Amino acid sequence: MNRVIARKVVPTYHQIFKLSRKQFCSDEAAKSSAAAASSQFNQESDANLSLTGNVQPYDIAIVGGGMVGMALACSLATTPLTKHLRVAIIDSSPALANKPCIKREDPPDPRVSTVTPATISFFKDTGAWQYVQQHRHAYFDKMQVWDYTSLGYTKYDARDVDKEVLGCVVENKVLHSSLLSRIEDTDFQKTIYHSRLTSMSLHPSSSSIVVDSTAPTEASYARGRLAKLELSDGNSLYAKLVVGSDGGKSQVRELAGFKTTGWKYSQNAVICTVEHSVENYCAWQRFLPAGPIALLPIGDKFSNIVWTMNPEESSDFKSVKEDDFVKAVNHALDYGYGPHPKSSLQGSAGMFSWLRGNVAILANESFEIPPKVVKLASERMAFPLSLMHANEYASKRVVLIGDAAHTVHPLAGQGVNLGFGDAFALSRIIAEGIAVGMDIGEVSLLKKYEAERKLANMTMMAILDGFQKAYSIDFGPLNILRAAAFHGAHFISPLKRSIISYASGEQRLPLFY
Repeated sequence: MNRVIARKVVPTYHQIFKLSRKQFCSDEAAKSSAAAASSQFNQESDANLSLTGNVQPYDIAIVGGGMVGMALACSLATTPLTKHLRVAIIDSSPALANKPCIKREDPPDPRVSTVTPATISFFKDTGAWQYVQQHRHAYFDKMQVWDYTSLGYTKYDARDVDKEVLGCVVENKVLHSSLLSRIEDTDFQKTIYHSRLTSMSLHPSSSSIVVDSTAPTEASYARGRLAKLELSDGNSLYAKLVVGSDGGKSQVRELAGFKTTGWKYSQNAVICTVEHSVENYCAWQRFLPAGPIALLPIGDKFSNIVWTMNPEESSDFKSVKEDDFVKAVNHALDYGYGPHPKSSLQGSAGMFSWLRGNVAILANESFEIPPKVVKLASERMAFPLSLMHANEYASKRVVLIGDAAHTVHPLAGQGVNLGFGDAFALSRIIAEGIAVGMDIGEVSLLKKYEAERKLANMTMMAILDGFQKAYSIDFGPLNILRAAAFHGAHFISPLKRSIISYASGEQRLPLFY
């Protein structure tokens, strides 16, 4: 019976959810309806889990208070049907204990994210984007990608898909601080535990089950209606749902017994902030023999470097003198490893001119040279690259989001966007469950989230892994095929539009349409 009711009610709730953030405050009827649904949920919770002692259960325990975990908390805090939930956030990071002071005059931190239009829309819906705009950030509406063989290049423009921007580069600490600021501006019932998860019990042993009417929380745990978490500071807490957003080495994933599939790439990524003499308004990426190098605008004449290379090279480039590193970056983004690709404006029809047909290349579509780097503006950091995917995202009372569920190669900057997509999808599905009176830790509800996000994440992972493998081999015939792909993406408008839309966060495969 419940399943039938859910199917009838959820589409109606979808409409409420879509309108709730923009119209909720001005629409008293919707406000009363949402409050009633949430109140009913909380009354049922209180009736079942009323307290007689100091141990008080939470609706949700978010383990990992990084960007993705805070995005989930922010979405829950600003959604009418979930803003009354009691939420615990467990993370020992100093960023949660002491909110960092972000000064505009300081050089950008090398740890940045390229957020897509879809992610920006999510941030705006929750009200967090207004805080991002108070700090340094850089929109870009153009991107140029090319190959070291000089056989091909492609340029993407937001106007090709009727968008204003392709993305925005933001420091991770700005994204995190903005989400936290938005949460603090609400009356969200959150408790932050500056600690680490040490153990998690989901199914108590039969010998430990003692139903005591004076301890309803323990009784609910014994009946499998709560998960029990033990923290490194000695605290214990109970929750209906445990969300693992604790990164690639997730303790939640390990304790819950989720298996993973994946492999390590024989590559490291070197990241840093660099400075130009002019402003950079474009995102640049060049595929080199050992891996891609990306130059991403961050504003105030700064850019971020993400350079993929083998581990030995990364060790050398981390320690080489600053002047030598700057020369190496300019070499890699200019004539290093091969000449510039040619366009028809430069008098070369090329072996792939048949892809262009009779379409003339406009001046703004011709190959451009990135702005020169004049100075290193931060420390250089390096980290190993890998691919990992959890075989399952959800079981009863446990669900994974972000890097706890999947890690990808950074060549397209999609990792954090997939995580944000997880967070906002899970928040929506929790709200849908509350709307129809479901237990938010019930596996059937959580599997809806898994089904939705697994397909999206695995598709993106397969594309990125294919790119990584295709550009890890320097072989003549394969180089020509890669160049043909560049030219196809550049000259075949439907394909170009589809690639841009997919990379922007729209769930549409990069195929003809």
